Amino acid sequence: MKKILLILIVFVSANLFAQRIKDISYLSGENSQQIIGYGLVVGLASTGDTYRTKFTVQSITSMLKRFGITVPQTDLRTRNVAAVMVTATLDPYLKPGAKFDVNVSSMGDASSLLGGVLLMTPLSGMDGQVYAFAQGPVSIGGYDFRTPTGGRVAKNHALAGRVPDGGVLQKPISLNFINGQELTLLLREPDMTTAYNISTAINSQFGDKTAMAIDASEVKVKIPQDKMDNVVAFVSELELINVETDNSAKVVLNERTGTIVAGENVRIKPCTISYGSLSIIIRSYPIISQPGAFSNGTTAIFNNQVPTATVDSTNTIAITGATNVQEVASALNSLKVSPKDIISIFQALKEADALVGELIIL
Repeated sequence: MKKILLILIVFVSANLFAQRIKDISYLSGENSQQIIGYGLVVGLASTGDTYRTKFTVQSITSMLKRFGITVPQTDLRTRNVAAVMVTATLDPYLKPGAKFDVNVSSMGDASSLLGGVLLMTPLSGMDGQVYAFAQGPVSIGGYDFRTPTGGRVAKNHALAGRVPDGGVLQKPISLNFINGQELTLLLREPDMTTAYNISTAINSQFGDKTAMAIDASEVKVKIPQDKMDNVVAFVSELELINVETDNSAKVVLNERTGTIVAGENVRIKPCTISYGSLSIIIRSYPIISQPGAFSNGTTAIFNNQVPTATVDSTNTIAITGATNVQEVASALNSLKVSPKDIISIFQALKEADALVGELIIL
């Protein structure tokens, strides 16, 4: 009796897993802005672009002209400069003057950006407007050293790096998450049940008809009249509400690494698997729990499914407990079944309607 009670407690606690609304959704209008720019990295130790990269030579010439220096392109033979693309994603709440990280990637035939400094680079959005400027030393977290005789020692990738706090915002991003007197919550992982749970939780805290689930990814929320004077406080309260999430049952198989990841809702029905000399049998052993006298309880039936795996060799394993994907995968791994064969077995389980869940193969 004690063992049955423990299993039921674990099952219930797994299904009562709750998350904050701010962790599973975001406000409509909170759109991040991606920006991009073309710049030059200087200060390289002869690891920059060669003269064959024509646009780097043209960029250096144009830059020098801005400082009143005219140099013919045919006379430039610098290896200390590299042309790069600069990218970043702006948080919609950043204000002018805020700093952010930018990513730098080589465009030409440079061999390393180690020790380089990014010159001031304008960063523009899809609308062509300049939102920020970036400048500063490039951090690549590695190195790439080569010798004239062909020797090389390298760590990580030396042609892409980051400029910490190198970007400075000049123009704010338009942000409008209030539409009239309502907000719109968009789920990061669309799900009908989760959307309904969100609307129910909001209505429980702020009153009926405050929120309504439109579909699997959208929930409309009306701002209460007493909250109109301080919408930020209302949004803060809204985001901290805990909601029970419900995701689809999925099994993800990575064919390259043999990794198997399964969600808590995935189940395997009683079945028999035969693979070469390997045999896996899953049997059901119903257990009936009777309530105590005068307890007003009801009879409970627990279907205890016990899988066993055998093979015609010394490698034999028995699995006890509830049947799930993790236990079957562990049995197959312990019997030295190859990752490709494991994936084939799970595909066969899906075809036989024994696997309850979506099968995703990477």
